[in-house]
Amino acid sequence: MDDDFLAAREAFRVGNAARLGPHAKRLKGHLLEPYLVYWQLSLRLEQAAAEEVRTFLAVHRDGPLAERLRNEWLKVLGKNQQWEQFNAELPLLIGDDVEITCYALQSRLRVNPSEALPEARPLWFVARDLPESCSPLFGALFAAGLLSTDDLWTRIRLVLEAGRVSFARRVAEWLPAGQAPEPRVLESIASNPAGYLERQHFNLKNRAGRETVMFAAHRLARTSPPQAARHWAKLEERFSEEDREYVWGMIGYLGAMHHDPDALGWYAKAGDLSDVQLAWKARAALRARSWHEVLAAIDAMTEKEASEPAWRYWKARALKVLGRAEEADELIKPLATEFNFYGQLAVEELGGRIATPDAAYKPGAEDVRAMNQLTGLRRALELYRLNLRVEANREWLWAIRGFDDKQLLTAAEVARRYEIYDRAINTADRTVELHDFGLRYLAPYRDVLKSQAAQLELDEAWVYGLIRQESRFIPDARSRAGASGLMQLMPATARWVARKLRLKDWRWSQVIEVNTNVSLGTYYLKHVFDALDGQPVLASAAYNAGPARARAWRPEATIEGAIYAETIPLSETRDYVKKVMANTTYYAHTFSQQLQSLKQRLGVIGPRQPDKEAPLDDTP
Repeated sequence: MDDDFLAAREAFRVGNAARLGPHAKRLKGHLLEPYLVYWQLSLRLEQAAAEEVRTFLAVHRDGPLAERLRNEWLKVLGKNQQWEQFNAELPLLIGDDVEITCYALQSRLRVNPSEALPEARPLWFVARDLPESCSPLFGALFAAGLLSTDDLWTRIRLVLEAGRVSFARRVAEWLPAGQAPEPRVLESIASNPAGYLERQHFNLKNRAGRETVMFAAHRLARTSPPQAARHWAKLEERFSEEDREYVWGMIGYLGAMHHDPDALGWYAKAGDLSDVQLAWKARAALRARSWHEVLAAIDAMTEKEASEPAWRYWKARALKVLGRAEEADELIKPLATEFNFYGQLAVEELGGRIATPDAAYKPGAEDVRAMNQLTGLRRALELYRLNLRVEANREWLWAIRGFDDKQLLTAAEVARRYEIYDRAINTADRTVELHDFGLRYLAPYRDVLKSQAAQLELDEAWVYGLIRQESRFIPDARSRAGASGLMQLMPATARWVARKLRLKDWRWSQVIEVNTNVSLGTYYLKHVFDALDGQPVLASAAYNAGPARARAWRPEATIEGAIYAETIPLSETRDYVKKVMANTTYYAHTFSQQLQSLKQRLGVIGPRQPDKEAPLDDTP
């Protein structure tokens, strides 16, 4: 049966309906039969009768396959302009899909353009390419005079800011004849902006020429903000005030991401800033200990951005430093009830100690038995057994949608018993009022991890906090980047450590073995920990982004560990370090260690000391 299912799945993947058929016949009545029916129907969806599709959607409405097929069918209906059937099916779609959104607006455009066009307009102002279904909308907007030349240039700017020069050329095709920037010049700037600015062969009489120079200035700021600032200071008088402020905003933003001490000065010359730019202005101000500017940047953010835990915390800190303690407490107190990095820091700001709440609910044997019988979870468990994690996760997430806290904790317990630790953790993480931190912070493989951490004199809670973030304890986890195993080792790192440990007959396939992976991963973690002053924040950043980056992000003068974490330029690593450190605190409590505050764990980060960093030179 397993072989038939896997072979059928492969036949579907390559689009071979003839090869799929015999496997489907042999799997009649199987728990996973809906997949065979879906695969067969999906392969001939263009020719399928509407009644057949609707029958499948009705029969399998309690599973993710119906949603997937409905999504595919709506795209077929929209492409073929079968608007009556499209409009009947659209309200039943649960998820969002921009291709379907554009088809829906196309349908509405036929009968009520005055309402549809204003709703379509925001789709234009994005830096990414959009599906072909959106193009007719843009044509209609342009024809109706709802997309001006300025709007076209706005999108070209957005696309160039994202560094997508070839796409910018396609957007520029919407401009009137003769007004587009020279494609070859844009390509040249993308690879050598300094060279373009130094030649000074500029035509500033038309917009294309001015936008090209501005692109060169902020493109150069990606690698050298000071050099970009010097060039722009010589050029800015030849531009409008709005253009001057725009470029200074970009240089300030990119300078802040480079931790350039002049970033705040560049920001001071800027005009209106986006939330992303304001976030980096606040981070630059944190590094500079300029609490007035931290507060000003956060106050200028949109309400949505300012409500993020990070900005509520740093605003409270700024208010406190500036003598506005009552206002600070109004922000800190509700934040202290949240189970995240800044929630923990807020608890400590109020003088409390971080602890895990007692489990408010434990499912009984009958609850677990009943949960085990749910068809969606049974299908998910069968797919996990076949190591088809993508399909299994979809089934699991669909099955638990709408669960209350007790049901979520029961489902998490089912996952734990089947050793599907990532689902146990993620499901327990969803509760709102009833929590079980024993499920949120599972500690499997402790016989291996505890002894390995002790042998290398590593904090066991920190190792667990890191693995929870890396793999959620999936032994054979694989990332898109090529990392594998519990501790998500890259091939070069694994080979390097294997040589250091003098492992005989080392093979990459061994990396998903728990003992081997933990041995290699903890050795590397200890290596970067020792080389980076025994500082877990630096070592966590190094584990995720590489030692050279963690070292380069060190400040010119000592700063709080929390500020270092907040000002990590890579968003993935910034989020990773915060979560690892928050996880560590909860694991320390679970392991009944002598409690150390999060602030103590974060410590302070001192300036880079090159003579101490030689041990990192041979690191992969």
